[in-house]
Amino acid sequence: QVQLVESGGGLVQPGGSLRLSCAASGSIFSGHAMGWYRRAPGKQRELVAVITSSGSTNYADSGKGRFTISRDNAKNTVYLQMNSLKPEDTAVYYCNVVPASTGIYWGQGTQVTVSS
Repeated sequence: QVQLVESGGGLVQPGGSLRLSCAASGSIFSGHAMGWYRRAPGKQRELVAVITSSGSTNYADSGKGRFTISRDNAKNTVYLQMNSLKPEDTAVYYCNVVPASTGIYWGQGTQVTVSS
């Protein structure tokens, strides 16, 4: 059964930090590059961070220097450490394989709100 369960979001002040977690079923996780995506209000979903099965990482310009993606292959879990958060980081954050093809299953996401 396909499963993606994101958690760790919340309300945080500008400059604060959050650590997101995503528990994935083995069929999705094993051997695949995984990424964190986000959808801000009124905008399309965008990819913000990627980690390959071997641990190489890449980031969108919006997250470089502030976000760190990691994975625990033994737990089928991917993480996103977000520091120095800005109001423009407000979005629903999702994890999934990279690339995410049209029609692929998405979890419920986790809401991140950055506001004073």
